[in-house]
Amino acid sequence: MLQTISDFLWTYILLAVLVECGLYFSIRTKFVQFRLIGEMVRLLGESAFGGKKGKHINSFQAFAVSVATRVGTGNLAGVATAIVLGGPGAVFWMWLIALIGSATAFVESTLAQLYKRRGTDSFIGGPAFYILHGLHCKWMARLFAVLLVITFGLSYNSIQSNTICNAMDEAFGLNTTVVGVVLSAFSLLIVFGGIQRVAKVSSVIVPVMALGYFVLALYVVIANARLFPDIIRLIVNDAFGIHQVAGGGIGATMLYGIKRGLFSNEAGEGSAPNVAATAAVSHPVKQGLIQALGVYTDTLLVCSCTAFIILVSGLYSSPELNGIRLTQNALQSEVGNVGTYFIAAAILMFAFSSIIGNYYYGEANIRFLSDKPYVLTIYRICSGGVMVMFGAMASLDIVWDIGDVCMALITACNLAAILLLGRYAFRLLDDYMHQKRAGKNPSFNISIMPEIKDDVECW
Repeated sequence: MLQTISDFLWTYILLAVLVECGLYFSIRTKFVQFRLIGEMVRLLGESAFGGKKGKHINSFQAFAVSVATRVGTGNLAGVATAIVLGGPGAVFWMWLIALIGSATAFVESTLAQLYKRRGTDSFIGGPAFYILHGLHCKWMARLFAVLLVITFGLSYNSIQSNTICNAMDEAFGLNTTVVGVVLSAFSLLIVFGGIQRVAKVSSVIVPVMALGYFVLALYVVIANARLFPDIIRLIVNDAFGIHQVAGGGIGATMLYGIKRGLFSNEAGEGSAPNVAATAAVSHPVKQGLIQALGVYTDTLLVCSCTAFIILVSGLYSSPELNGIRLTQNALQSEVGNVGTYFIAAAILMFAFSSIIGNYYYGEANIRFLSDKPYVLTIYRICSGGVMVMFGAMASLDIVWDIGDVCMALITACNLAAILLLGRYAFRLLDDYMHQKRAGKNPSFNISIMPEIKDDVECW
């Protein structure tokens, strides 16, 4: 039933809208995701080694938290699921949604910075805030906040937990219930520490785990370099092949490629803007550019490495393998038993950082919905404890089907909002580039947008 609902939402509603929005934002920003890659890298490096200190988190920390939620289950288990269900060609559609979705990520994160508010210990913001203060639509803002809490704080955390438990079972034969209990305990310990602790943990874990996985994957790529042209040919042919068109398989290839691509990079889903808004920057576009880079980091780098490992192994056609178990067995076929153990350790770090990052997305929106302390406490228990435990005990199909339905609903809501507000992101980009051409370090003042001055608090 859940899979039927998910397929309907994605096939008839979101596939075309998601791609069309990405193309629209790409054209209106003059393909910002390509022409300003150098500026993205420069801003990230500047923030990492010389970012603003103080009670507010800096751009690099905000980037790390968002990457923590992106780089995880979607990269290791999601890619495997996409290939199993959609074929090797699904990887092509993952690449495509990342390339055009990066422009969408830029727009939503720039808007989050524009409409952010001052919180107790950090800035707060996200789609619920730009819907309320930008569109002045309270019911839609509250709807988005509820959807985000359900999707990220609850549903996605069960997917992360499910993946960790399956990986531990495959590698070490550990009981999934026991792993779930331990995972819940550590998750609760972190989430009761707030965004400052989440940011500190993520800014340490994310670079280390991403580098380690990339190095191992690069070794597999280099060792099988002779097969690289064949793998690319396999992906492209399967994405557009005559066999797929004739058999109707191209629809499934696109469907699972785009669904798993969006789950992984979250471009347009409305999640990353929640943490993008917390960063202290001199111009909203700076964080928009940095968050756009996160889409590339996730899909074009980490997802591609996983796809190559799986396709080189040839195990994707094995009916008994799916999800994280497929990735583990594929890596094991290339580097031996250490591959299974490494993936188990990697997914533990990847998915655990995603759990705490997902939790923060939900916290920001719980605070938007209610200022009562007990509401936040209940959410923390449900997000870090109950749903993590549910994921440990539920089947792979159940947690992914629930996640797909939630993802479709929240993405539709956010895309509608940023389409209506996108013109402000375009004007901000023009202002940023004008100051850059004048040799300035861009700094934004709301006086250039007097018509929304009363809607904006921090500029």
